[in-house]
Amino acid sequence: MFRIISKDKETRARSGILRTSHGDIPTPIFMPVGTAGTVKGVFQESLVSEIDAKIILGNTYHLFLRPGTDVLKAAGGLHNFMNWDRPLLTDSGGYQVFSLTDIRKITEEGTLFRSHIDGSKHMFTPESTIDIQRIIGSDIMMAFDECTPFPCEYKVARKSLSLTHRWLDRAIEHYRNTEPLYGHEQMLFPIVQGSTFDDLRKESAEKAADAGMEGIAIGGLSVGEPAEEMYRIIEIVNEILPESKPRYLMGVGTPANILEGIERGIDMFDCVMPTRNGRNGMIFTWKGTINIRNKKWAFDFGPLDQDCPSNVSRTYSRAYLRHLVISGEILGAQIASVQNLAFYLDLVSVARKKIEEGEFAKWKRTIIKQVSEKL
Repeated sequence: MFRIISKDKETRARSGILRTSHGDIPTPIFMPVGTAGTVKGVFQESLVSEIDAKIILGNTYHLFLRPGTDVLKAAGGLHNFMNWDRPLLTDSGGYQVFSLTDIRKITEEGTLFRSHIDGSKHMFTPESTIDIQRIIGSDIMMAFDECTPFPCEYKVARKSLSLTHRWLDRAIEHYRNTEPLYGHEQMLFPIVQGSTFDDLRKESAEKAADAGMEGIAIGGLSVGEPAEEMYRIIEIVNEILPESKPRYLMGVGTPANILEGIERGIDMFDCVMPTRNGRNGMIFTWKGTINIRNKKWAFDFGPLDQDCPSNVSRTYSRAYLRHLVISGEILGAQIASVQNLAFYLDLVSVARKKIEEGEFAKWKRTIIKQVSEKL
């Protein structure tokens, strides 16, 4: 399923191939977020031709509520429904339910919550979220977990982690007792939790490693903790997680976060930042970050990012994109989203190349300063 191609000599960075039924995924990889069966503002054709996304995400919570499992099952799964023939990963919905602080109740059985759309009541359990993800047909499924906030008291984190581990046992049992619905394989990743407490993270990493699943996710980070705390937790966890399994850092992050994660042995990343920030006028480039709303770009007729291989990056000027964004034109959000995703995919692609050339550590020290600049 996962094969390591090359390892950096100075860091824990590695390149590899994760094999799925819908295609091979070169790692390290960034996965665009397509929460409700769409990467906002980006055609599936652009995801392939402009961005070359190898895998995208869907979300169990949102897809369960809309369009619903009846529609998805009748369509033959999310791949068919959204006309996407490359790999898909689904979050279990644990984080989304965690976000519904005032309209959910956590029990041993699962989480009772009210829909943010119409207030209807629903229950997610470790078993039901596997069933939903079977219907979605994702290549990679996540085990249902409880995500703790930051900051978090130790006793709260301990109680939450114990529940997450009991839920993991149930999820794995149900996963092994059920079959995919559409003739392709599905993997299940446990999620390492434990807030920022070293002993809890170690315990959770050992639990996830012992589960024997095809890969492992690290959750509960990028929820407000300082970046250095996140990096420290990654190092602690990756000392325990098996080298032979892909490691997925959930919901992270900035270009600098991704480079630091790769250096510490992370293989997979996702984040809404490229599209969400792009819609609000923040443009990521190889030279640094641009607030395209600033007046300084009004007469800049140079390309968005000459160093990025996407046609969109090299075709449209900063002045034109500023005009679109300031005017509230939908095309502005589309161009910004494609540019940012193309840059993120190019960033991990170049990182992968540098690992294989034995130059990652030296390159990272230079490039992390460059992409973190505010232009």
